Amino acid sequence: MALLIRGATVLTHEESYSADVLCADGLIQAIGENLDVPAGCEVLDGSGQYLMPGGIDPHTHMQLPFMGTVASEDFFSGTAAGLAGGTTSIIDFVIPNPQQSLLEAFHQWRGWAEKSASDYGFHVAVTWWSEQVSAEMEELVSKHGVNSFKHFMAYKNAIMAADDTLVASFERCLSLGAVPTVHAENGELVYHLQQKLLAQGLTGPEAHPLSRPSQVEGEAASRAIRIAETLGTPL
Repeated sequence: MALLIRGATVLTHEESYSADVLCADGLIQAIGENLDVPAGCEVLDGSGQYLMPGGIDPHTHMQLPFMGTVASEDFFSGTAAGLAGGTTSIIDFVIPNPQQSLLEAFHQWRGWAEKSASDYGFHVAVTWWSEQVSAEMEELVSKHGVNSFKHFMAYKNAIMAADDTLVASFERCLSLGAVPTVHAENGELVYHLQQKLLAQGLTGPEAHPLSRPSQVEGEAASRAIRIAETLGTPL
């Protein structure tokens, strides 16, 4: 079915103007003034309304199991809420447990996402390293459309990637044409500060930023950048 939206204010990445927009077969077919109405086309009055491309949220966590908790939104409730606000696509994170197969985790997340109300894609986290991980990264890229891998430099005793994992994974990303991304916090420093705050009885939300002063992020960001720069890997 075709859809013609008449006289809306069209917003792009660089300008705004009044126009008609014709959509058919899942694509925008034409943008212009006084477009002809195809047979059987639904017509909507867009006057006084803004018409913009659907938003893409590249960083979401739907029903993420993490350190004894589970994120409150699942793939249906979270994407339905996103659609209500104009977000038509998300990129969520597959986060394997250490020693868990990346492919196993990927298919687990795919199963959870079957009820998604919007389009979705996945980053995949590298939480440990072995020849198996290296091989599975290639399969994820070549067969499943994954082109970005996440590395958590924080969360000691959970999913933290140490420097040796960063080096190996960044180099593998380069060979695959994939992009490595990082959560940049010095996990050792954060853990050390957490233990000091807990010993002082500071267990509420106010202690969270105290365990993560800005230099904790600055050091990790600089380290990730230097590793990537040395290897020639985009980051």
